[in-house]
Amino acid sequence: MPPAKKRTRSYDSAKIRAAVLAQFEQVRQAAVALTPEQLALPTRLGDWTVRELAGHMALAVGAVSRAIELPEPASQEVALLDWPFATAARAEGISDDTKELAASAEPAELYARTAARLAELLPTAVDDRLVATRVGAMRLGDYLVTRTVELIVHTDDLNAAAGLAVPYDRQALAACTRLLADALATKAPGGSVEVRVPPFAVVQCVEGPRHTRGTPPNVVETDPLTWIRLATGRKEWAGELAAARVSASGERADLSALLPLLG
Repeated sequence: MPPAKKRTRSYDSAKIRAAVLAQFEQVRQAAVALTPEQLALPTRLGDWTVRELAGHMALAVGAVSRAIELPEPASQEVALLDWPFATAARAEGISDDTKELAASAEPAELYARTAARLAELLPTAVDDRLVATRVGAMRLGDYLVTRTVELIVHTDDLNAAAGLAVPYDRQALAACTRLLADALATKAPGGSVEVRVPPFAVVQCVEGPRHTRGTPPNVVETDPLTWIRLATGRKEWAGELAAARVSASGERADLSALLPLLG
């Protein structure tokens, strides 16, 4: 696992909580309106159907309530910037739980149940409380930031699979973009390449000469959704570069060997 950065970006607690709730509500409205035909459609996530994808988002958000209900762990095991690199090893278990949950009830019931428990438990839970997660004990505030990644990435998966246009909450999109950008800087520490994802994130990464003033010699720039798709393996570097959704200048600006960040 790559070492965490010395300085971790801070997130506004109220904004993150509001973002998780807002994006989950966007998804809920879409999920409960899906027809049986839409629920049976394939997705770009292996053998998951849209029904299972919808179930997974309920599972990912419901995990917050379940974690709050459990006894608080004795010590923190995972920092926020450890999380992106720890999820792949749990993929099989997550898939099994997703399929079981999706088969247990219709989306309307799953989402109503998840929303009710979250509304009951989240308001009184403090960010510094440790919670048990699949990857280890984390601060609740950090865990909520990871939920923006789950929600934004899988909202994009849902839109692609079912031909929908579920909106992306701006604060959730910003947090997702920033966490994945910081994960890149953690995976490839350095200062020779500047990665820009306006309007949400700028990070420096990759070993080599550090830029100090003027125009950086190595610059990568893209939009938030393209960055998220690259970081999570939904799109490939060469294709997005050829389609001009990514601009890369400088001999060190090829990030293809570092992507995706999430398995």
